[in-house]
Amino acid sequence: MIYTAMALFGFFLWCSLQPVEIIAIHQRENYSDVLVKNFPFTDKGKINWWLDNKNNLKEKYGIPKPDSDGFFTIIFWDFGEGYKEAGKYDRMCFEDMKEKRSCIDKNVLFIISNDRNNDMLFVGDNGTYRLNKNGEITKLKRESD
Repeated sequence: MIYTAMALFGFFLWCSLQPVEIIAIHQRENYSDVLVKNFPFTDKGKINWWLDNKNNLKEKYGIPKPDSDGFFTIIFWDFGEGYKEAGKYDRMCFEDMKEKRSCIDKNVLFIISNDRNNDMLFVGDNGTYRLNKNGEITKLKRESD
């Protein structure tokens, strides 16, 4: 049992040390779909990765691309096993691709958007967080909390 736990810990440590790989970016008006591999596991890791890489993403890929009101959404998708053909029930297909294999299995890892106050919102596995203009990050309470 202890060897299994050590092996799992080692595997997760190894995975967490792999750099995030951006495979492709697909744009739909003010929505940016970013296909990635090796994305951080935790919400905190995802938010920190964004904060560390947002300027590079803007310079290299031109995202986010806000609409005329300033609103935008960036969705990070797990690239998983790569592009696939449409046909399976729950696949995200990209209309900007002409190939038959233009879809991925829907596995959202992280969503970033901005709100009416121009604060940044992050949606992760364990909740929604707000980054306000002062640089403070707070976890938003759900209605049922």
